[in-house]
Amino acid sequence: MKHAFLKIKNGERVHRESIPHLPFDVFCDQLISFVFHKGHIVQFFAYMDPHCKWLVVLRNSELYVAGCDVPEKYLSFTLQYEKFHMFEREMAEQYAIKPMGHPWLKSVRYHHNYPGKPDCFGNDYFDDIPGCYPFYSIQGEDIHEVGVGPVHAGIIEPGHFRFNCIGEKVLHLEIQLGYQHRGVEQLMVKAPLKRLPIIIEGIAGDTAIANSICFSQAVEALSSISIDQDAQIARTIVLELERLSNHIGDLGALSHDVAFLMPAAYYGRIRGDFLNMLLLLSGNRFGKGWVRPGGVNDSITDDQRQQLIKSINLLRPQIEHVGDLLFNNSGVLARFESTGCVSAETSEKIGLVGVAGRASGSPYDVRHAFPSGFYTNLNNEPKIETTGDVLARAKVRYREIKRSLHIIETLLQHPNHSDMRRKAIPFHPSAFVVTLNEAWRGELSHCIITDKNGNILRYKVKDPSFHNWTGLALALRGQEISDFPLCNKSFNLSYCGFDL
Repeated sequence: MKHAFLKIKNGERVHRESIPHLPFDVFCDQLISFVFHKGHIVQFFAYMDPHCKWLVVLRNSELYVAGCDVPEKYLSFTLQYEKFHMFEREMAEQYAIKPMGHPWLKSVRYHHNYPGKPDCFGNDYFDDIPGCYPFYSIQGEDIHEVGVGPVHAGIIEPGHFRFNCIGEKVLHLEIQLGYQHRGVEQLMVKAPLKRLPIIIEGIAGDTAIANSICFSQAVEALSSISIDQDAQIARTIVLELERLSNHIGDLGALSHDVAFLMPAAYYGRIRGDFLNMLLLLSGNRFGKGWVRPGGVNDSITDDQRQQLIKSINLLRPQIEHVGDLLFNNSGVLARFESTGCVSAETSEKIGLVGVAGRASGSPYDVRHAFPSGFYTNLNNEPKIETTGDVLARAKVRYREIKRSLHIIETLLQHPNHSDMRRKAIPFHPSAFVVTLNEAWRGELSHCIITDKNGNILRYKVKDPSFHNWTGLALALRGQEISDFPLCNKSFNLSYCGFDL
C-alpha cells in the first residue's frame, strides 16, 4: 500500500519539517486507506501552532506519522471505522473540532476546550453538569436502567456505568468517565521541567513505572542522551515487576468475584510480595522516583539481586500451585468460560490492545512489535488466546506472569552498575518524538512536540484504557448484570489513566 506518511522508529527524534504536512483532503483519504488495510491508530490529536493542526501516528508492521491543518468541522471518520470513535470525541472536547455525523458525539472528560470556543456537543453541560449528560436510552415496557457510580462502595476511582436491561439481561452498557480530570497534558506544557517526572508518575499509580519510562525515553531522544545497558536492564526489571504485581492482583480479584476465596487470599498476599520488591529497589511500593531521564536513580546492588532471586524462587511454586487450583476448578470455569466475550472481529474493529486484545487473538505486543531498551535483546513472543472471554483474559495474564518471572530471573543473573547521566541538555527545537511501551494493560504511548525554542508545545499521553473501555461495554451485551464485576475486573481498566 502506497501512502504519504513518514516511517519512524519507536523513541526516534524527528525534525518537524520532515513530517509530511498534507492537504486536508489528501490527509483524510490517506488515513482512511491506511486503516482500511488493517492499520491501527497509536496517536491522533490536535495542537495549536499557531492555528489548529492534526498529527497522527499509525502502525502496522512499522510506525508512521503525518499531519495537516484542520477545519472547524469535517465528516466523521467514525462513520467508516470505529477505531476513530474516542479520538474524535477527545479532539471535539479539547479543540472544538466537530466531526459531523459522529454516531455518539459526547463529552469525554467534562472540561472547557483549550481555545475557549463554544462547545460542539449542542448542550450547556458546564452550566448544569448533574442533569445535562445525554445518556443512551432504550424504550420499552420491560426495559429498566441501572446506574452504578460515579461514587462506588469500594475504594476505587469514580466512573459511572449506566445499564439498559430487560430483566437481568444487559442490552447496552454506557460508560462515562472524566470525574477526576486533572488537566495533566496541559500541566506538562506549563510546569517547570523539574516537576514533569512527578506529574508523569501521578498519571496512574499502578502504571507509574511504565509512564516514567515512556517519558524518560522521550526526553532522552529530545536531548540526545543515551543510557547504558545496565540502566536499560534495571528499567526492564522494574517494569516487569510492575506487570507481575498487577496481573497477580487481578487473578486474586477475579477469584474473589466468583467467591473462590483461597486463591483470592494467596494472590493478594503474593501481590504484596512483588510490591515489596519494588520497595526494596526504590523505597516505595510503586517504584516512584527510580526511573528518570538519563537512566535510573541507583544501581541494583548485589545484596538486592540476591534478595530478589531468593524471593522469586520462593514465590514461583506458590504462584503455579494456586494457578493450578484456579484454572482447574469446575466452578471457576463455569463462571469464566463464555462470559464477557469480545470476538476477534470486534477486537480488530475497535482496536483493543494489551491483555484484552491478545485474549481475542491479536498478536500485538509492543515488546515484540516495537521493542525499545533492553527488550530488543529478549524473546518477546506474544501470549495469546482466541476465545475473548473472561477465561481468556485470565489465561493471558497467567502466562504473562510466568514470562515476566523468567525475564526478571534472567536479568538478575548479571551485576548491575548503571551510571545515571543527569546532564541538563535543552530539548531540540522543532522536534517530535513518540515512545511506546507495553505497560501491564497494553500499549502505552507518549508524544512530545517542541516549538522553535525547544519548549514543549504539545504533550500527549495515551493510556491503553483509551482503546479498551469500549471493549468492556461491548463485552457486557447479552450478559446478566451480575456478570459485570467479573467482566470489569477481567479488563481492569484505568480511570485516572484515562482522565488526563
